[in-house]
Amino acid sequence: MLTPEQVMASHKANIETLFGLTSKAFEGVEKIVELNLTASKAALAEASSHTQSVLSVKDAQELLALQSGLFQPLAEKTAAYSRHLYDIATGTGAEFSKAFEGQATDAQKKFMGLVDSAAKNAPAGSEAAVAVMKSTVAAANNALESVQKAVKQATEVAEANFNAVAATATSATKAASKKR
Repeated sequence: MLTPEQVMASHKANIETLFGLTSKAFEGVEKIVELNLTASKAALAEASSHTQSVLSVKDAQELLALQSGLFQPLAEKTAAYSRHLYDIATGTGAEFSKAFEGQATDAQKKFMGLVDSAAKNAPAGSEAAVAVMKSTVAAANNALESVQKAVKQATEVAEANFNAVAATATSATKAASKKR
């Protein structure tokens, strides 16, 4: 049986984890807002500059050259923005994953402690039932570890794919702008 002190300590730890994760979530939101403000300011300054350049164009050929020179930097900036956004999201997600894994590991240890305690206090002749229970808990722990590994691998694959797509898009835009 759990003592009131153990229950209170568990609740306190859960509340601390909740506030810690809430703080991390707000940090992620703050970073996204800061990124968006910076990107908006840069876009506004570039739009102003581009408008001034367009207004000073003397012929159609100069206008076409000006417009074609706009695509490569735009693609590069879009890729950089997407990369920053992805980094913020994965960093925040990693904090949540780390907290979840820590809580899951702690819960598994506590549950195994309860199973062991129950096994010690079990009546004679219940060894087979206790063994089945321990085996089930071990299988569940193994399944959880497998899922965690699969999620990590999927995240790594997604990140590699994101990087490949961003590099391809930037390269394609550079190649297209050189042809013009």
